[in-house]
Order: sequence, then structure tokens, then C-alpha cells
Amino acid sequence: MTLYRKNLQLSQELFTVISCFEIALRNSIDQHYQTTHGNNWLRQAASAGGIFDNQKCRLTANSINEAVQKLNANYTHNKLVAELGFGFWRYMFAPHQFLLAGQSLLAIFPAKPQSTPGMQYNASFVFNQLSKINNVRNRIAHHEPIFFLSGQPTKSTTYARQHYTLLLQLFQWMTIDEGKLLYGLDHINTICDKIDNL
Repeated sequence: MTLYRKNLQLSQELFTVISCFEIALRNSIDQHYQTTHGNNWLRQAASAGGIFDNQKCRLTANSINEAVQKLNANYTHNKLVAELGFGFWRYMFAPHQFLLAGQSLLAIFPAKPQSTPGMQYNASFVFNQLSKINNVRNRIAHHEPIFFLSGQPTKSTTYARQHYTLLLQLFQWMTIDEGKLLYGLDHINTICDKIDNL
């Protein structure tokens, strides 16, 4: 029961940080594409002849159109942005979406390291990092334990700490002061320390 409660606490804390990151990510993507594609870029992208109106981006266009239909008379661009989930925004860095939207989206990470011959910090790299965040988000949403070694009944906070560190890194790449943003919300290291000391 103690472990169960600690998992709930850690999940709550980590989900809060992920939620803050998700909002920062979607707002940054939206602001970038409003600048390059116009204020109503999402709806236009999924419309006939839009940048996502093709077989390779069918699911992206469907997600947008379904969200527009769901909002119906309450539609506004901002409500549409809020309606689309983390997975949708992650896929803005997938190969076809990234290419068709102009290959400019890495600009939302101005402090991202420069690529080298041995390490490419490209859209695929960002997509894979966002996939890691999406996976832990889904694990939390499905009430899975997040402080055990994979497939083993051994307690470890490594998984949670690694993903927390990744979130902070992504905030820094976006030049967002994560300390100010998360002030009073972030107790992940404290809870991890308590779990490690059980």
C-alpha cells in the first residue's frame, strides 16, 4: 500500500510537469505555424488542398477535422489547438508532417544543440524524444507503476528521473525558464528520494 501511494504521488507530480510541457509545446508549434502559415493554419492544413490533405498525413488531417466537428458551433482556432492531444503535436515532427509544413519547426527549440556528424539533433531526434514523453504520459494515464525496473519487481526511480530530466532539457531547448514555470508544482526529486529510501 505504501508503494501504491508513492506511485500515485510520483505519477501526479510527473503528469503535472508533462502537462505544463505539453501546453508549452503545442503553443510554441501553433505560434510558429501561425507565423508561417496564417492564423487558421490547422483547419486550412486539413482542408481540401491543404498541406495535410494527402494519404501520408491522412490521420493528422482526420484528427483535425474530427476535432473541428466536435467543437461544431463552439469552434475557434484556440479551442482547436487545445482539443488536439500530445500525440498529435508529437507528429508535427514526423517525417511527412515536418516536410510538408516547411521543415522549419525546429525553430521552436532555439537552444537545441547543433548537430554533428556523430549526433543529429534533427526532427527525427526530437520526434523520438517526444515519443518517450508520450509513453510515460500514457503509462501514468493507464495507472501503471513508474518506479520499477522494466519487467521486474525491483523498485527503482531511474525511469521517472530520466524522463523528468528529459522534460527539463526540452524546456531549456525552448528557452523556457522551467524553474519559474514549475515553481510550487515540482516535487519529483523529493518524492523519488523518499521512494529510494523506503
